[in-house]
Amino acid sequence: MGLRSAQWYAGQDRNAYLHRAWLRRGVPDDAFDGRPQIAIANTASDLTPCNAHLNEVAASVRDGVYEAGGIPLELPVVSLGETQVRPTAMLWRNMAAMATEEMLRANPVDGVVLLGGCDKTIPSLLMAAASVDLPAVVVPGGPMLTGTFRGAPLGCGTDVWRLSEEVRAGTLSQEQFARSESAMIRSRGHCNTMGTASTMALVAEALGTVVPGVAGTPAPDSRLLAAAHRTGRLAVDMVAADRRPGTFLTKASFHNAIVALAAVGGSTNAVVHLLAVAGRLGVDLTLDDFDRVGSRVPVLVDLQPAGRFLMEDFHRAGGLLAVLREVRDLLDPDALTVLGTPLVDSLDDAPIWDAEVIRTRAHPLVAEGGIAVLRGNLAPDGALIKPAAASPHLLSHRGRAVVFDSVEDFHARVDDPALDVDADSVLVLRGCGPRGYPGMPEVANMPLPKKLLEQGVRDMVRICDGRMSGTAYGTVVLHVAPEAAAGGPLALVRTGDLITLDVAARRIDVDVPADELARRTPDAATVTGYAAPRRGWERLYVDHVLQADTGADLDFLVGSSGSEVSRDSH
Repeated sequence: MGLRSAQWYAGQDRNAYLHRAWLRRGVPDDAFDGRPQIAIANTASDLTPCNAHLNEVAASVRDGVYEAGGIPLELPVVSLGETQVRPTAMLWRNMAAMATEEMLRANPVDGVVLLGGCDKTIPSLLMAAASVDLPAVVVPGGPMLTGTFRGAPLGCGTDVWRLSEEVRAGTLSQEQFARSESAMIRSRGHCNTMGTASTMALVAEALGTVVPGVAGTPAPDSRLLAAAHRTGRLAVDMVAADRRPGTFLTKASFHNAIVALAAVGGSTNAVVHLLAVAGRLGVDLTLDDFDRVGSRVPVLVDLQPAGRFLMEDFHRAGGLLAVLREVRDLLDPDALTVLGTPLVDSLDDAPIWDAEVIRTRAHPLVAEGGIAVLRGNLAPDGALIKPAAASPHLLSHRGRAVVFDSVEDFHARVDDPALDVDADSVLVLRGCGPRGYPGMPEVANMPLPKKLLEQGVRDMVRICDGRMSGTAYGTVVLHVAPEAAAGGPLALVRTGDLITLDVAARRIDVDVPADELARRTPDAATVTGYAAPRRGWERLYVDHVLQADTGADLDFLVGSSGSEVSRDSH
């Protein structure tokens, strides 16, 4: 099989001349004569601070590609900074995936190295690679080093939520809170908790798209650059072997990703991202697979937000391969990786070096801590909860609903001393799903009412059709589907309704007779809060986005188009 790039460069006609001549800027004469052209899809951006160092990583990939006889071509792609963009980075995940897919297909490249770190960058790159189906391998940007404040380690995100609540409770001064800000972000790299960025890097490795042993390497660690160099060499080999995502990413690969997600205590966001990637590949993956495969898997990693430690400790303790070795019997042995070999073949020499950070199977952090899928008359198509990050006493709970029709309504009333709420209440926030916000923001872990914080309350049952940060914690039912804006029953709940949560039974219900619920219509305030964009990407997104239970992709992006381009440009 000839190289795809030969469709641009081979021959002596005018078009081949144009393609070669305009790219002949310092490259050797034989660059276009049968050498694989490897794109480096780089999400580096000053406005995506967690990915700002990826230009250095790209340079190492470049060296590896050259060493293996390929031609490296850096391709800047859409970059989404989770902490920066409004209204939410999730609004543009599908756009980033679509743009990357189209640029890979449109250009004369034979394979691609995908550089991502911040939450949405690795998912969007994987979605693109799955749809264009060229040989592809991921290099995760890695977590930042541990910062300290008042002599104690700080976890990115997790300690923001914790410290900000202490300020609202009156137990931490604004001055001390501000002082922690510069201590939290100590180095380059993404969040150092088991948030979505760390989770997606590790899940991408378990899926088989990262060289085994690389994910979780801290961003400032020189071993990341060495791994990037090796990955550049591997990309050339993958082109020679025609090792494309469609040839090795199977249902077995997603099985292993779900096991890994549970064992590391990973972010609920990984569910919606894995569903979207599977949809691009045509792999039959559903919410029920996450419960069936992952819900009974023990959590072995004692990392914030579920535990104590941070990603630098995790890497030192043995990393993902050490975790997977402990649950090897739960993995599918047939699932392959970018190396062309089974994932399980990488686990023979993967000891745990610190059994406090990575627990053994016999002494897990949580015996059954995987993400649980809930259903009921509040979530006919499913909702999620992360038991490892929840309060055990709230996993079976019945309480009175306190309903907020929008994020703005929530912020306006949550700290009102007159708000009729107590510790047993269930906070309900709607209008935050893919269509309603739009983009499904990370607002489900609602701050607790100030008057309850002052009474010492630190967790309540919260229900939302949005998402929460992977760094967050609490008894939060999220990704409720259908969302309120898509006609889901969450739109019909009224303050005072009794809500029952029973995680063991996998149920979330509002205690309202079915006939009464059917007679209800959404309040005007609820409908007014839904997004109604007139133009641009937001309009396209709202008109075509699917629900969380299938990955929140756009309906016309599900599936793949391959890498073929039928017409020339001149």
